Amino acid sequence: MNFLNQRTELIKGVAIGVGVCVVGYVAYKKNEDAVNSFLNNHGFNIESGNNTDFYSMSLEKLMETKETIEDIIAEKDLNGVTIVSTEA
Repeated sequence: MNFLNQRTELIKGVAIGVGVCVVGYVAYKKNEDAVNSFLNNHGFNIESGNNTDFYSMSLEKLMETKETIEDIIAEKDLNGVTIVSTEA
């Protein structure tokens, strides 16, 4: 009987933990820009991948980004991903 009670408490604790994580994630995603800005102002380097301003990046950061993109292209090329140009 004691084992069943401990197991029930464990399951309840896991469910509460998952619920808290989901609520925290949803709250973060709704306020992502504000949270990232706050963290950046307090010494944490949080990069936003969707709003990249290449003109304000340092040359070193631009070169790192270029190398990352070239690595991704090479990896996709090796895996047989077809690249279709959208230019006229």
